[in-house]
Amino acid sequence: MDIKEDVESDLQEGITDPLMRVEKNLADGGSSRGGNQWMVYLSTFVAVCGSYEFGCCIGYSSPTQSAIREDLSLTLAEYSVFGSIVTFGAMIGAITIGPITDFLGRKGALRVSCAFCVAGWLAIYFSKGALSLDIGRLATGYGMGAFSYVVPVFIAEIAPKNLRGRLTAINQLMIISGVSISFIIGVLVSWRALALIGLVPCAVTIFGLFFIPESPRWLAKTGRQREFEMALQKLRGKDADISHEAAEIQDYILTLDRLPKAKLLDLFQRRYLRSVMIAVGLMVFQQLGGINGVCFYVSNIFEQAGFSSSVGTITYAILQVVVTAVAASVMDKAGRKPLILVSASGLVLGSLLTAISFFLKVHELALTATPILAVTGILIYIGSFSIGMGAVPWIVMSEIFPINIKGQAGSFATLVNWLGAWLCSYTFNFLMSWSSYGTFILYAAINALAILFVTLMVPETKGKTLEQIQGAINK
Repeated sequence: MDIKEDVESDLQEGITDPLMRVEKNLADGGSSRGGNQWMVYLSTFVAVCGSYEFGCCIGYSSPTQSAIREDLSLTLAEYSVFGSIVTFGAMIGAITIGPITDFLGRKGALRVSCAFCVAGWLAIYFSKGALSLDIGRLATGYGMGAFSYVVPVFIAEIAPKNLRGRLTAINQLMIISGVSISFIIGVLVSWRALALIGLVPCAVTIFGLFFIPESPRWLAKTGRQREFEMALQKLRGKDADISHEAAEIQDYILTLDRLPKAKLLDLFQRRYLRSVMIAVGLMVFQQLGGINGVCFYVSNIFEQAGFSSSVGTITYAILQVVVTAVAASVMDKAGRKPLILVSASGLVLGSLLTAISFFLKVHELALTATPILAVTGILIYIGSFSIGMGAVPWIVMSEIFPINIKGQAGSFATLVNWLGAWLCSYTFNFLMSWSSYGTFILYAAINALAILFVTLMVPETKGKTLEQIQGAINK
């Protein structure tokens, strides 16, 4: 055991030493100097079309419920299966996409994700009954779960450190945009037409992948030296000096190659445990803080509080997009940790205001004030979630895992996220039946614990290369 510990210690020193040597040579504003970064922006756009597709999958079932039930004569129970089975597909996607991403590359994994979504939308479009509808929904769910992992990982690996947070945050913005736009378009077109519209982001992604490079870090990990240098040069610009960044990546990869190939149980070894705890903890707090319960049933919440559901839902959707866009623009200036602390604090406040609203309504006190308190609480809640807790956990997850365990660790963290999403949405109505104000007091308490967790456990990653972050955490 002592020999093993000594070897592991030596390996970790090997990881951190090259980082310290190269760090002195890196420019403060980015990983390479003198470059044109238009290819980074193009690559990010192609990737986040997958995020938009994710949003389309989430937003599909809400505006189409009445039409699908009427056209296919579905019972409420059958439609409920259709609506919820997407979560199980996402869990399967989360479990399997990590190894696929490591084997086929980040671009290959994006193609696999698109293929499942295309198959799913076509199955929904041609559906004549519940079975084909559910198969299609399960397939789009798989694509969702896959996109939720591979998109932030790909962006984090291609972006220079001064842009990484901002570009990765666009992932969440595009998910929110996909949900909102699908809801609006779904009111105007038939459910079959909306399924065909869901093919468009996949087509853009598949076409765009022909024009962008693979992740340089994945190419380096798989020993494709010439392709690695070409991809990095293409991303940083033909006039950029990539020597320092390339040396840093290669030193780190060579050190990782000395470590045994990671298995799932290896994630719980001492050298990786802090990374796993940070990623899983953020995913748990992101979901159990109540976001899916609020998101899926926001109209019902407004109705129960005595506020117009249509006005409240439209305001909710607009605010979510605007605040997420603002958060993306300031991510690399404000930092990850401050944003998530502000976000969690706002979630506590929003939950408490909503709880007070329901408490007053249940006890018939200040009834004229309850609708205003409810809408204020919910809007503060969603605004706060959008500015930090929505995007930051995915950004941090994409940054903290060494590349030799990124597939296994990323799949595990994404699976935890989807399990949390299912648990939150499944229990919400039961909790509201138990106590409407008690539900939001519970969410406030969970978000208060999130503040404590982030303060004690989560490092600031702003302005650091991936190798520097991982070398500091996994030592």
